[in-house]
Amino acid sequence: QVQLVESGGGLVQAGDSLRLTCATSGRTFSRYTMGWFRQAPGKEREFVAAISWSGDYVYYADSVKGRFTISRENAKNTVYLQLNSLKPEDTAVYYCAADRYSGSNLYTRIRERDYDYWGQGTQVTVSS
Repeated sequence: QVQLVESGGGLVQAGDSLRLTCATSGRTFSRYTMGWFRQAPGKEREFVAAISWSGDYVYYADSVKGRFTISRENAKNTVYLQLNSLKPEDTAVYYCAADRYSGSNLYTRIRERDYDYWGQGTQVTVSS
């Protein structure tokens, strides 16, 4: 069992930055692929980024590539999402999720059903 708690969201202006943190419990954190998803009002939840268990592999949605960075610290059971150059269309609830997948083909891990555990989400609001 893995419990996930996101933090770091807030209200910012376009062009600003935020860093989201996902703290996890459980001794097997380092075995999980970790992902970030987001859900804007009236829209379906969408994939944002994923990182392999080792941190050696990352994968991003095209909409955030070059602006967002996913990273992890296995010693702290924590995964991060650095959000730079934020745009109003980035406004959403951001969720972190854990996936038992241990491979490197992260482009195959972009569906909600690929992930086994989810946090409650943190709100990011970007004003224009």
